[in-house]
Amino acid sequence: MPATPLTDLSRICLHTITTKPWSLDQACREYARAGVKGISVWRDTLVGRDASMAGRRLRSAGLDIVSLVRGGFFPAIDVAGRREAIDENLHCIDEAAALGAPIIVLVCGAVAGQPLAESRKQIAEGIAAILPHAKAAGVKLAIEPLHPMYADTRSAINTMKQANDLAAQFDASVGVAVDVYHLWWDEQLEAEIARCGKLGRLFAFHVCDWRSPTEDMLNDRGLMGEGCIPLREIRGWVEAAGFNGFIEVEIFSHRLWRMDQLEFLRQVTAAYLRHV
Repeated sequence: MPATPLTDLSRICLHTITTKPWSLDQACREYARAGVKGISVWRDTLVGRDASMAGRRLRSAGLDIVSLVRGGFFPAIDVAGRREAIDENLHCIDEAAALGAPIIVLVCGAVAGQPLAESRKQIAEGIAAILPHAKAAGVKLAIEPLHPMYADTRSAINTMKQANDLAAQFDASVGVAVDVYHLWWDEQLEAEIARCGKLGRLFAFHVCDWRSPTEDMLNDRGLMGEGCIPLREIRGWVEAAGFNGFIEVEIFSHRLWRMDQLEFLRQVTAAYLRHV
């Protein structure tokens, strides 16, 4: 059964990429004014900034820091490339700890032309390599399975089952981020969300919508209600699995980024209540 409608904004979180034209300071100010309670920070907004100072600024505005986005991209053709990826993820962990982000979202990576099985092996090896540092820093790692259309270069982890199987190779510091855009099509999604909850690995829940037709494989996500994803039904599955954390709005859209971002933010909060 679909979840009951949301009646307030107490669980809404926005990814800074959703309002990409804004700086982190603008996002902080306007999210707080709009009643948004959480923020997931994309690393590009921290370039040239002190992460610890940015974290204090966000918390002082009343925003909970939900996650840092993103780590991952472990596979590479050669050893040097894989070592470079691990070093970058270690830096990402330090950044998350300084910011005060409890979770890093992992977009796991893939290499076009390399067998997916090999990329998946390298992903598991990469997570194993960085996990001790993440645990020492008090930062959890959330594997985000991506839609199969990204299996060439963005992620060789493409289903909830693959993400669950990968997370289960490690301790409870490694879990899964469920993004409806990537997973709504999967006939095993409800069962695998339930499995993830039983494993205690359901770390994050991301929402947007799938426009039909989609005009861009990466940057044409829809505002909730603009597409065909059964958002409230999937939220029901996630909550039945024990998840009661922030619901994270993550939208990539050239069309929506061209809008007045204050008006877009108003539309986001309205769509969250109406459709999620």
